[in-house]
Amino acid sequence: MSIAEILDTMEYGPAPESDKEARAWIKGLGDETRLFVGGQWKKAKSGQSFETTAPASGEVLTRIAEANAADVDAAVKAAAKAQPAWAALSGHQRARYLYALARLIQRHSRLFAVVESLDNGKPIRETRDIDIPLVARHFYHHAGWAQLMDTELADKQPLGVCGQIIPWNFPLLMLAWKISPAIALGNTVVLKPAEYTSLTALLFAEMCEKAGLPDGVVNIVTGAGATGEAIVNHPGIAKIAFTGSTEVGRIIREATAGSGKSLTLELGGKSPFIVFDDADLDAAVEGVVDAIWFNQGQVCCAGSRLLLQESIHNRFVSKLTARMETLRVGDPLDKAIDIGAIVHPVQLQRIRALVETGVKEGAELHQPKAAMPASGCFYPPTLLTGVHPASTVSRVEIFGPVMVATTFRTPAEAVELANNTEYGLAATVWSETLSLALDIAPKLKCGVVWVNGTNMFDAGVGFGGYKESGFGREGGREGLAAYCKPKWLAKAKPIAAQPAPQPSGEATSASFIDRTAKLYVGGRQARPDGGYSRPILSPSGALVGEVGEGNRKDIRNAVEAARKATSWGTASEHNRAQILYYIAENLDARAGEFTERLAAMTGKRKPEAAKEVAASVSRLFSYGAWADKFEGTVHKPPLRGVALAMNEPLGIVAVACPEDFGLLGFVSTFAPAIATGNRVVVVPSSRLALAATDFYQVLETSDVPDGVVNIVTGDRDSLALELARHEEVDGIWYFGPKEAAARIEKASAGNLKQVWAETVQRDWLDPRMGEGREFLSRAVQVKNIWVPYGE
Repeated sequence: MSIAEILDTMEYGPAPESDKEARAWIKGLGDETRLFVGGQWKKAKSGQSFETTAPASGEVLTRIAEANAADVDAAVKAAAKAQPAWAALSGHQRARYLYALARLIQRHSRLFAVVESLDNGKPIRETRDIDIPLVARHFYHHAGWAQLMDTELADKQPLGVCGQIIPWNFPLLMLAWKISPAIALGNTVVLKPAEYTSLTALLFAEMCEKAGLPDGVVNIVTGAGATGEAIVNHPGIAKIAFTGSTEVGRIIREATAGSGKSLTLELGGKSPFIVFDDADLDAAVEGVVDAIWFNQGQVCCAGSRLLLQESIHNRFVSKLTARMETLRVGDPLDKAIDIGAIVHPVQLQRIRALVETGVKEGAELHQPKAAMPASGCFYPPTLLTGVHPASTVSRVEIFGPVMVATTFRTPAEAVELANNTEYGLAATVWSETLSLALDIAPKLKCGVVWVNGTNMFDAGVGFGGYKESGFGREGGREGLAAYCKPKWLAKAKPIAAQPAPQPSGEATSASFIDRTAKLYVGGRQARPDGGYSRPILSPSGALVGEVGEGNRKDIRNAVEAARKATSWGTASEHNRAQILYYIAENLDARAGEFTERLAAMTGKRKPEAAKEVAASVSRLFSYGAWADKFEGTVHKPPLRGVALAMNEPLGIVAVACPEDFGLLGFVSTFAPAIATGNRVVVVPSSRLALAATDFYQVLETSDVPDGVVNIVTGDRDSLALELARHEEVDGIWYFGPKEAAARIEKASAGNLKQVWAETVQRDWLDPRMGEGREFLSRAVQVKNIWVPYGE
């Protein structure tokens, strides 16, 4: 037989990875695993346990201890006890521990890889070559941040005890994403691995012992949903980090409302994979393989929606279906296979049911002819073509090796189809015209865009979503924000509701009460829908003036006006800066009038009121200065390429201003939002609203486009609650009492909008508290655009 014949006919032979060491380690766990609490291995107080099985065979690997609320409480207490001493260590000392963990992971990399493949069902090639190296990378990277915290984050301090709940699709990698930044910055953690895949978390706990990590810094509690619920609800936890389904994310958002817990959510996705007609089709086919059949499609950012330019549809589908015939499905420990096992029979049944639904709704099914393993949780690589954008399989996250395909004609239509989803986690753009790809990327409503590549990750590049894919970032500098807070917050006093002054029947001045101030919506003054007004009283009860009493319909009109002003988000930063300077100049020209108004409403002496006006002018100048300087970053991850971290506006931001500092609190909150390209609906202080209504004329004479700034006066807390419920609002800022903040956070769960609910007092006159990067960072979300280069 000639070499040509051998190459033409030869078949793959098995290339099994030995599981001897992994099985010996699992056997060493005993009949039932234990919890890792306070540096000790402890039996679950519940006395309960459950089986964990190998997805590829159904074999029971061991029994996992099921922690209950008492176990979680013990873990939180251990973490709380350890946290002050851990935070008091120098950054260098913490860095040494993270470095040691990274080295231990590398030294035991093959054991971690095999245990992960056994427990999860993913191919050994993926755990060995992708997951475990990335785990080590995260601990190395965050060891560096521990070292630099005292200089680069000098004004920040750790949050305390962090509760972390991770999914089953990347068990060890998700652990690294969560634990490494938390402990680097001086926090301690209580982590719950997924019910199906707990083993590598327990192996990691052994590495913590080997590294000599102080007792209680890392605590691992295994269990099911009830264990996670106990973590979410525990009052001793300062932050919750959750990766999982959108449905559970909503529940956690509601459960943590009003608790004061920091929250980050990395949730579901239905990511588009866009192929333009100038793309390298053969390379794009390989991109599809990585996008949807990596980890059996059990990836939250999987490129599960294939959008093909119409002219290449048939050619691309032909190439893709031919490539599908070469994919091998089988034993995850066989180094020659491409697709492993689905994690659990429940997930397998869900995938089957959704594919059947897609076919019933008119999709054409494509699957390779190769035989599947006779046993185990396996599903073939699947392509559904002729899929309508409104069909079930186009909208629902299947979380399996299933891609759905549809066509587009123009770039604008591609963007419209890509954004036609409640999710916004990731996207892929495939085109040989880089200018086209970089034009499309910023238009996609998602947190990560890969150009001519897919599923690229690095500890130095943030990852996270928009819309119902959650909020917050993991990795990169932006990921650190979730694990620290400004030092001044430690001594801040809570905001308390203040009693409204009682009317005295007097008026401060006839000139102040000659008209009722209207609302400001879409660049015009508008009467309130209800036709009612509310008095603005001085501290002595004298009538200063009246403002419109806004209601739910007024909020709806204001949000609609903001929605139409989309061009503001794409305006140049220079243009936004000029308009902010113009607003400042026009306010300064009327400083005397605003001083009089503030003095009348607050009872302050005129020099004190003038100080607030001057600070407001200065603050507008500050945000004019920041508008073209709050820029992104170019990351250099360890590959041939760059990742462009771009600050993008949230969209429509609702602002419930602080009750004190009627003018300065108003300016300090709406200005950073519009400086970064957002449109705002502002509810000013209920007691000092005339400062905002006087501002209408400043806006009208400052070239602010219609709909960029909308102001609705009335009962601040009830109007803020309506904004929290509104599905078109992308973020809400609230500065007020804890009770109202809790209602707003709970109401925000509908579309998982980003919420900044601050319930402690700021000194708004102090620039360190009243302006700067903290406000700008709250007004944006970071999009990372990966651009590989080279042949």
